[in-house]
Amino acid sequence: MSNILEIQNLECRYDDVPVVKNFDLSLAEGEIGCLLGPSGCGKSTVLRAIAGFQDVHEGTIRLKGIEVSTPRSALVPEKRKIGMVFQDYALFPHLSVAANIGFGLNKLSRSERESKVKKMLDLVSLSDLANRFPHELSGGQQQRVALARALAPEPQLILLDEPFSNLDTELRKKLSLDVRRILKELGMSAILVTHDQQEAFAVSDSVGVIKDGKINQWDSPFNLYHEPVNRFVATFIGNGCFVKGRLLTPSTVDSELGVITGNRSYPWSAGAPIDVLIRPDDIVFDANSKLKAEVNAKTFAGTSTLYRLQLDSGASIECLFPSHQNYNIGDKLPIKVAADHLIVFASGH
Repeated sequence: MSNILEIQNLECRYDDVPVVKNFDLSLAEGEIGCLLGPSGCGKSTVLRAIAGFQDVHEGTIRLKGIEVSTPRSALVPEKRKIGMVFQDYALFPHLSVAANIGFGLNKLSRSERESKVKKMLDLVSLSDLANRFPHELSGGQQQRVALARALAPEPQLILLDEPFSNLDTELRKKLSLDVRRILKELGMSAILVTHDQQEAFAVSDSVGVIKDGKINQWDSPFNLYHEPVNRFVATFIGNGCFVKGRLLTPSTVDSELGVITGNRSYPWSAGAPIDVLIRPDDIVFDANSKLKAEVNAKTFAGTSTLYRLQLDSGASIECLFPSHQNYNIGDKLPIKVAADHLIVFASGH
């Protein structure tokens, strides 16, 4: 499968200060990628550079093998065949839903434009709202219109800049799944920018975790969670706590939680001090276990409850139990580790 987007050694600056540096990324045709990271990490700057709104100081951006941005030249945004969905929807308030969607289709005949608008309305399930105006729509409906408008000209790439951040939690979940379905139905390539892991995982095939303007890991959501390449990715993705231990063999560690054997080998010598990442789903209740930990915090989440447990050493771990297994602060729970993926880093690194 060929790549729709290739970014090599990208550097972008604001006031001569690099905010993105040594940035590389490849996106395959039909793939949905995501740039995920904390505020200020440079992810929106990369998106703006792809769209042509941000100058490139080093490196190259190619779309379908064609250079569109270098330090010496840049193709204007309107010629890049890129659709963009913004955080604030950016709809025209004086135009109807249908007119908003058809705004960029002036080169088509009237009948072709009407046919395309109808197709887009059906795709985003807004056919019955074609004559409404933006102020008459909910936030989720407005975002669907924005997506339909971006898709209507048949771009080669869609960019989504924090598209769900103005919506409530439940609507964000639903719309993120709908957006993925729509993009996959069209075979559309896309890049999503977000700081929300749930959004990233719900929408994307591959996710790039960014820190200080660089991708630390570009991988599937599953691998980011279970096979993080460094401590930043391990702590940024999902929940987890580090427990001190020492290496027994390349794939076995001894810790306060007992001997843990995983699916990875590590290069350090036996006895090396290490930190083991324990995810909430690595801890299970075991009535026969001699290992006990005290509940010192709990967060009810409907179908499950997240408990923070304190070990005898004072170290903390978290576990996620079904909510019908209800325990109180101060209870001592018998537990064991059931971890298939061993995530270990050299102590202090």
